[in-house]
This record gives sequence, C-alpha cells and structure tokens, in this order.
Amino acid sequence: MFLAMNRFTVPLENAADFEELWLSRDSRLHEMEGFVEFHMLKGPEEAGRILYASHTLWQSEAHFTAWTRSPQFREAHARAGTGPTLHDGHPRFEGFRAIQRIAADAA
Repeated sequence: MFLAMNRFTVPLENAADFEELWLSRDSRLHEMEGFVEFHMLKGPEEAGRILYASHTLWQSEAHFTAWTRSPQFREAHARAGTGPTLHDGHPRFEGFRAIQRIAADAA
C-alpha cells in the first residue's frame, strides 16, 4: 500500500470556499487502476487557520506514480491555480509506503 498525502493550511475565512472546491470537484481517481480510496480530512483550528489533509490510498507507489502521469490527473488538476488562492503557501506532499497492516477483522 502507498498513502499519498497533501496538507493545506487554510485561513479560517477561506475554509468554506476551500471545502466547497474539494467537495464539488471531479477527481477522476475512480478511473485509475490501483486506486483504493480517498479522504479529505479537516483538522484542528489554530491561530485563525485550519489544517486540512487529502489522503489517497493506492495499491502501490507505482499506481500512484501512474496517476500523476495520467490524462485523468491533468484533467482533475486543470483548474488548479486559476482561482483565488485559498490556502497559505504550497500544499505539503508526503508519501508513505506501508510496512505493516493490522485489519479490524484480524483475529
């Protein structure tokens, strides 16, 4: 498994617009081989900012890399940078390879 994560720091006054942007987009992830699931997470508020993190789970790092080079990726990100900037700085990308998995159904 490979988890791709982007973290965003969003000023409180931009939070509603930031959430709407994510909730209304067409991600195209479901079209990709190796895609497992996506979560957009809302974290704590601190000093007038909210931390958000997008988590995408893939069967492998190779599947994630294929996504970043795909037409679906280009189409899903075509509007990036065209509207107002709703978060501080650049998103912070972090990628993680699974070294252990413990499932809820494990006995």
